[in-house]
Order: sequence, then C-alpha cells, then structure tokens
Amino acid sequence: MTDAIETRYGALAEVACCLSCGSAVGYITAAPGQVCVDLGSGRGTDVLRLAEQVAPSGQAYGIDITEVMLDKARKTAEKTGIGNATFLRADLEALPLPDSSVDWVTSNCVLNHANDKSKVWREIARILRPGGRFVVSDIYAVEPVPEIYRTDPAAIAECWAGAIRKEDYVTTIAAAGLVDFEILEESAPYQKGKAIVASFTIAGAMPGASNLAAPATKGRCCC
Repeated sequence: MTDAIETRYGALAEVACCLSCGSAVGYITAAPGQVCVDLGSGRGTDVLRLAEQVAPSGQAYGIDITEVMLDKARKTAEKTGIGNATFLRADLEALPLPDSSVDWVTSNCVLNHANDKSKVWREIARILRPGGRFVVSDIYAVEPVPEIYRTDPAAIAECWAGAIRKEDYVTTIAAAGLVDFEILEESAPYQKGKAIVASFTIAGAMPGASNLAAPATKGRCCC
C-alpha cells in the first residue's frame, strides 16, 4: 500500500493540481499558542497556513508517508521563513506525537487510504487534548466497494477503493471515543473509479472542557 501511495503522490508533488475533496482547514479557528496536526499533509500548504495562525508560540505538524511530498513541504517552509511548521514521515496508524498534546487535527481526502481506519481514529483521539477538535474532509462510499477493489493497492491509492459507507465512518469515529459530530459540507454522489462516492467534511471533539472556538461556519471548498 505504501509503495502505491508513494508512486502516485510522489509524482504529484510538483504538479499544480488540487488533491483535496473538501475544505477542512477553512473551518479551523486556530489561535496563537495552539498545536495543530494535518494528517496526510502533502505539499504542506494547509500546515503552513495553520502555522501562521498559531504563531508565534504555537506549532503545526504535517504527517505524511510520501517522502517527495515531505521534501517539497520542508523546502517551502524554509523558503517562506515559517519556522513553527514541522513535517514528519509516519504511518497514520502510529502518530509520532504525545498523548493529549494537540488542539486541532485536520485531514483532507487521506483517511480513506488507511488500512485500519479504526486505529487511525483511535490515534486521533489519543493525541487530542480533552476538548480538542478535529475537522476532516474525506470521501465515503454510497454503496459498499466490491472486495476485488478494496484490496487493490493501486485502486486505494487513487482515492476511492478504500472508501467506507457514511454510517460506518461515523460509527468508527464514535468507537474511538470522539463526540459532537457535525457535517459541515457534503457533496452529491459521483462516480470515481469503479465506485459511487460522496465527499463530506465532518467535525467533532474529544470529550472534556474546551476553550477552543467552534469550527467556522463557512470554509473554502476545493472539490
């Protein structure tokens, strides 16, 4: 799976195309001093945006498995002089961050790639502080994706074969211990590969008192 993702997305590191399926970062109301994490950070655009919002004392992390994308993101951070953005290579099922250390988690059209989505969401819950929030854009399958494609690394890397149904998606988040779900935007169903999918942006939180502002009411869509 990792090899298929490296092949597909490594080749896109220098391509001026939109790789997202929603506008998750547009809903995040990060403030100075907070800690933000972007899962599947790609070229690092959203991480750098968040780093500017939480400066000077906050920190933004980008987690990705594609070394070419990480190299591009690090070079952009250096070129722009943004010093509070850190890019780490890691599997989303084993995030290299301490327990209860993060205020905001975001991701854009990436979690559908994960082999074990339950484990990814448990990791999200683990790193969020009590009251910490997530805003994630992703795709879901309108009908279950046939098994022949669900186990095909190339089809999963194309951002459709790993999709699960919306009800299963929400159940997985709830099982990780996260609460207060809200769908902020949602597309009509569309054909992608051999599946009918839809994209949505969903927000929620780790239980506990919070001084974080709620997600913004309007984001910027790039579908």
